[in-house]
Amino acid sequence: MHYQTRKRELLTEALEEHIDEMMTAEQIIGLVPPGEMSRSAVYRNLSMLEKDGRIMRIVTPGQNKVLFRYTGSARCRGCLHLECSVCGRICHLEAPATNLLVSNIMREARFSVDRVNTILSGTCEKCAEKICKAKQVNS
Repeated sequence: MHYQTRKRELLTEALEEHIDEMMTAEQIIGLVPPGEMSRSAVYRNLSMLEKDGRIMRIVTPGQNKVLFRYTGSARCRGCLHLECSVCGRICHLEAPATNLLVSNIMREARFSVDRVNTILSGTCEKCAEKICKAKQVNS
């Protein structure tokens, strides 16, 4: 574990406000108040946070796009994460629904789920409604 510098603390505070998002490094740089951290300092700190297991780096297949998701928040512990494949929003599925799903997976598949790093993909309610309305208009 690396020690917490003021810059890393500043970056962590900014990421804490966006735990429901996957962001590019450029978007993360935009979260930091101007003049507080250089671009290279943001990249160095993202690397350290990843090594510490507090941020997850995700490479999108076929796009060579790197996204980051902050996983160090106390609000994420014990949750499974649901990602909308349309808008990219992350939702936290909390206990007891999480506990039931994880225990069923363990019982049926004899498989232990890593809650922090597990992301289930699907479509959020808002995007599903938009898709449904678009289909109705085009019908």
